[in-house]
Amino acid sequence: MAQKIVAANWKMNKTLQESIDFSKEFAKNILNLKKTGVILCPPFISLFNINEILKNTPAKIGGQNMHFAESGAYTSEISASMLKSVNCDYVILGHSERRHDFNETNEFIKKKIDTALAKGLKPIICLGEKLEERESEKTKDVVKKQYDSAFEGISTEEVKNCIIAYEPVWAIGTGLTATPEQASEVHTYIRSLLIEQYDAETADSITIQYGGSVKPANAEELIKSADIDGFLIGGASLKVDSFTEIINIVEEVIN
Repeated sequence: MAQKIVAANWKMNKTLQESIDFSKEFAKNILNLKKTGVILCPPFISLFNINEILKNTPAKIGGQNMHFAESGAYTSEISASMLKSVNCDYVILGHSERRHDFNETNEFIKKKIDTALAKGLKPIICLGEKLEERESEKTKDVVKKQYDSAFEGISTEEVKNCIIAYEPVWAIGTGLTATPEQASEVHTYIRSLLIEQYDAETADSITIQYGGSVKPANAEELIKSADIDGFLIGGASLKVDSFTEIINIVEEVIN
């Protein structure tokens, strides 16, 4: 079975000091976790400090993005090796804000995925449709196209180092949330794509997270739904209390 993993995507929030304060308080709350994985993806400036604070806890850290090149004239970008140098284990790739606000194509994201895997980073690969695509019943078409590009040529061993995050674009930061039935349907579809490309055992071992206005009030219903293995959380991960509450909900449901 896939591990249940809750990841925080802080996006462009929190100064260095705010990140340190959060992490010191948060570290006390997760020492007794047994089964739930936790990943914090803060702004790049805070990665080193947060890793130092959380290194004796179950939590891991990840980057919010990276470039596919090892180095070079790519102003403002960051490489896989740079993330590894501050002990990142994970990196978020293909987030809808990168796809739609920064015009990253499936092909561009694919290069990043291949580089991350080659450099020993575990990519959190985001898939999801816009509102007009859902309303026109194109959700599965969009998700399949993104999936096919991301996982082309990825071996069975490599895919075991990947996390998939289904994030309906219309539910990110809008207050709207896919119903458990809507989310579960797409998660099960993604699992079927993994089965088709690999095998059932491999597919069942891959964590498929849900992202899109997850909060303590809806976390339990979502995590109990078929094929939902955790969350990629934005706003609710910015406060220690709400993020901890969601993690505890997941931990309790597992037990």
